Amino acid sequence: MTSVKLKISLKDWLYIILIGALFGFFISLFFFFINVNLKEFETILFGVLSAVSISLCSFLLITLSNDYILPKVDEKFWYLISFVFSFLSGFFGFLISFALFSLGDFAVIEFISPFWFYISTIIGFFTFLIGLILHQFVSMKYKNESIKNEVLEAKIKALENELNPHFLFNALNSISELIYQDQKKAEKATLDLSTFLRNAITKDTLISLESEIKMVQTYLTIENIRFEDNIKVTIDINNNDYEVLVPKFSIQLLVENAIKHGYTQKELNINIKVKDSNIEVSNDGLVSNNISFGTGLSNLSNRLRLLNIGKLDYKIEDNKMVFIINLKD
Repeated sequence: MTSVKLKISLKDWLYIILIGALFGFFISLFFFFINVNLKEFETILFGVLSAVSISLCSFLLITLSNDYILPKVDEKFWYLISFVFSFLSGFFGFLISFALFSLGDFAVIEFISPFWFYISTIIGFFTFLIGLILHQFVSMKYKNESIKNEVLEAKIKALENELNPHFLFNALNSISELIYQDQKKAEKATLDLSTFLRNAITKDTLISLESEIKMVQTYLTIENIRFEDNIKVTIDINNNDYEVLVPKFSIQLLVENAIKHGYTQKELNINIKVKDSNIEVSNDGLVSNNISFGTGLSNLSNRLRLLNIGKLDYKIEDNKMVFIINLKD
């Protein structure tokens, strides 16, 4: 069983407390109908106190079980341990609530009584049944979330694998030409390509901006074999911003897009900067007023959406084409 199955989120605990409050209300009705010598206000107060006490005991025992017991025992005993703890939550939670209640002015019967022990046992079996229901609810909820996460991850990986492979073909062609012209440059270009591909095949979907910029620099070193060092890049990023997580190949793809659509047989200047939590990639090449998202830009836009970390936008500023990754705070 994965850690997902052990996890109970804060939202789930709010559901449990809500159920506990309803349970406390029914406890109040129970004592009202069996004509225990308690006033109406005292009955409601006792029911609420019991619900809170049982909820707190459930929180403590389930947390103890999930964090320290279940991970250390065989999975086949998990159900038994979980249900035992559910019973104990109700049993001790009710006894504690009655002990606290009997210390106030509302006490009308002795605390040590077989009657209250029997009632605690009955309450324990009730919480056992509730625990069974909650167990199924949490298991189904996180099983569905696991399936959604697996589907989402598969979609993202498919998008990553869809990235245009032309760069690799062009790089290999350039290296093959360098072999006859400059063997040292060919050797360095081969090592650069190896570095780029090594970073490209990592399993991480999100990487630091620093790692992405290093990939961009390696990419440009290889591309400048074809463009005879006519592609220039300036980076305007504060040290604190280098830890920002971005989709792998996101900046590289925008730089590649700038070269593909902006290069005009003369020096192309590309600027990468972080401004107001947004990453901007601009170039002084050819400007197009009719921007359509092709395979590459659509790929990046979809990955940003699936990862729920931002969106892709663009603008024309100072006669420069600017693509923007709007990151969520």
